[in-house]
Amino acid sequence: MAKPLVAVVGRPNVGKSTFFNKIVGKRIAIVEDTPGVTRDRIYGDATWLTHEFALVDTGGIEPMKEDIISTQMRRQAALAIDMADVIIFLVDGREGITAADEDVADMLRRSKKPVVLAVNKVDNQKFEDSVYDFYSLGIGTPITISGEQGLGLGDLLDEVVAYFPEGEAEEEVETTRIAIVGKPNVGKSSLVNALLGYERTIVSEISGTTRDAIDTPFDHNGEHYMLVDTAGIRRKRAIEDETIERYSVIRSLGAIRRADVALIVIDAAQGMSEQDVRIAGYVHEEGKASVVVVNKWDLIEKDTHTMQQFKQKLYADLAFMDYVPMLFISAKTGQRVNKVLEMVTYAYAQNRMRISTGTLNDIISEAITITEPPSDKGRRLKVYYATQVSIKPPTFVLFVNDPALMHFSYKRYLENYLRKSFGLDATPLRLIIRQRGKDDELKR
Repeated sequence: MAKPLVAVVGRPNVGKSTFFNKIVGKRIAIVEDTPGVTRDRIYGDATWLTHEFALVDTGGIEPMKEDIISTQMRRQAALAIDMADVIIFLVDGREGITAADEDVADMLRRSKKPVVLAVNKVDNQKFEDSVYDFYSLGIGTPITISGEQGLGLGDLLDEVVAYFPEGEAEEEVETTRIAIVGKPNVGKSSLVNALLGYERTIVSEISGTTRDAIDTPFDHNGEHYMLVDTAGIRRKRAIEDETIERYSVIRSLGAIRRADVALIVIDAAQGMSEQDVRIAGYVHEEGKASVVVVNKWDLIEKDTHTMQQFKQKLYADLAFMDYVPMLFISAKTGQRVNKVLEMVTYAYAQNRMRISTGTLNDIISEAITITEPPSDKGRRLKVYYATQVSIKPPTFVLFVNDPALMHFSYKRYLENYLRKSFGLDATPLRLIIRQRGKDDELKR
């Protein structure tokens, strides 16, 4: 089951980014005492007690402003609200209720989503009395916090996680969920139609009130698939391409979180852009199997070296996931489209691969024999044994004498050796380094 998504919304300058940074535990969002600084959603993973969730920081909502920036920020926040499992409505306890707060509250009531009202900047007794005024918003009981000082966050998160959905039952029929992700206009809709074998009309205008990701089941060669589609982002009127691309990020993230395999579609004529790299990064961080699908290959003038040169350039841009396989297709002409589902099956099998402890330790020992572990000040790293602890993605724990001796380059070497030995070239791997204790020795 995907991590629950929690959206932080509110009018500008109520402390959303400061609150976001405190929860995720690192300074990701840009914090500045100026309204409207955060103009795009920023994501981070967070944990509270036994619950893991994704937190999204949104730009400030100003319902009454009609300038282009305010309108775009309002649409992006609406998308985050639509995707969220729980919403944190942040207000400013020092300023009290404003007309903008009331308008945002009205928007949240219409969303029918669980909302937790957080009154921020209450770090002094003199602001406590103003909290009661926020009952009039009709959202529920206000919870006082100070994002800057970390006050009241535990009570707030207790309320948030209480709304998280229970674990979903496994589907009776095993179905591989495929996310089609990428920038607008790279051919996602064409690929969807080519895979389904018929024209599927996707109607989506950038209103920000509904999610255009539609799950479409289909069968192929006796296998069951579900297309988790993010295609269909089209302009109703002339808006800057950069702005349109921002809307694609939240749709892509939502599809990635719900999928088993991600098809990262890029335009052969445009190459890999910063937005493509960002979306690929989400796939990698979520631990999903993936395939880079280079579409519109029929439009490229080619010689015998073109494809290899193109791959080299893409792998340079995707240095953090140089394991990912690539497929060059034309959804329009059907060139190599028949290979897509083969690659999906191949990648998903790797993402679920289990390796016996005996075989795993044989390979680790072989790797150590070929390249000796690093040492520091006369102390050499010793890898005692390894075990696989989970799949999706394959995750391994290595027990060592001192984790501080595991240099990142040697960890990368072991990861690459595992990939080479087991053919894991379409899925992320997780290597967790732990110090062996007495209990571990007894278990061994």
